[in-house]
Amino acid sequence: MPAGDVFTATERASLDEAIRQAERLSRVEFSVFVGVADGEPRPFATQLHNTLVAPSRSVLIMVDVEHRALEIVTGGFVRRTLTDAQVELVVVAMQTAFAEGDLVGGLRRGILMLAEHARPPRTLHAGA
Repeated sequence: MPAGDVFTATERASLDEAIRQAERLSRVEFSVFVGVADGEPRPFATQLHNTLVAPSRSVLIMVDVEHRALEIVTGGFVRRTLTDAQVELVVVAMQTAFAEGDLVGGLRRGILMLAEHARPPRTLHAGA
């Protein structure tokens, strides 16, 4: 099911804004797939992630509403700052929103939480 069939124009704009905000904050790319996974969810999500322009610098969120599956795939560069434990916390937050019937809110919250955790650490440069 293409994302266009799942979301209204307003919801899609809200998700697009969350993605833009997340990319500005973290300097990594975010992609969201909402539809039916072709086969097992994890391998399908990994395959989708590998087709992205810059998979190493990307985060893919895959939601299969029909089969109640949520997968988050992160590239190697992203894993330098985003840990598996942080991703697991985001998954719990998203699943809670989804259980309450708030797909868009759960996605927005998850995208922004992932971005916050994935952003590079701030460094202080000492003057000479």
